[in-house]
Amino acid sequence: MGEFFNTLLFGVYPYVALTILAVGTVIRYDREPYTWRSGSSQLLRRRQLMWGSVLFHIGVLLIFAGHLVGLLTPLAIWEMLGVSHGAKQIIAISLGGVAGLMGIVGATLLVHRRFFDARVRKTSSFADNLIILILWLQLALGLATIRISMQNLDGEEMVKFMNWAQGIFTFNPAAASYVAEADLIFKMHITLGLTIFVLFPFSRLVHMLSAPVRYLWRPGYQVVRTKRKPAE
Repeated sequence: MGEFFNTLLFGVYPYVALTILAVGTVIRYDREPYTWRSGSSQLLRRRQLMWGSVLFHIGVLLIFAGHLVGLLTPLAIWEMLGVSHGAKQIIAISLGGVAGLMGIVGATLLVHRRFFDARVRKTSSFADNLIILILWLQLALGLATIRISMQNLDGEEMVKFMNWAQGIFTFNPAAASYVAEADLIFKMHITLGLTIFVLFPFSRLVHMLSAPVRYLWRPGYQVVRTKRKPAE
């Protein structure tokens, strides 16, 4: 039974989550383009929003980039660069710990603002409240994995997760077996991360894909015309 659920969660669920992420996002953009936004209550408790949002976004972006590079870069490349498994583990713990702390402090400020300010609470939907709580929990689980990682500084535990992630993207039928013996905290962290992928197309998280990249090549000036006064 344990093997069945392990395969279901870490061998099947990743494909379900990634499919819903991709297909659901495209459908939402096509059918509900006017809902493709983050929503804003920036006029309410603006200073707390600013600090919370900046810390949260920087932390989460660093974590996402770290996971992307750390998990999906083939082992051969790390070996070619001369980075041992142990060194990679220490780098991940250090940088991930700093980014995780930034993220959870920011998320805590945002949660406090959303739930303890009556005006902000009235402008928040159930989906908004749910997603920020899930993100807070995911950051907390990520930080909790550091204690386990500190007990395995040889980096071999991290290699298992790299093999799992790369196995999913290469359609390796044995991918789930790499994390079968992983600590429960890691399994909860992975499962909740996949669940965030499932919720992505149905939440305000879609605004992550709306980064204004076009502004990078926009002319560095704006044309401003003054309104002429009517002739007396």
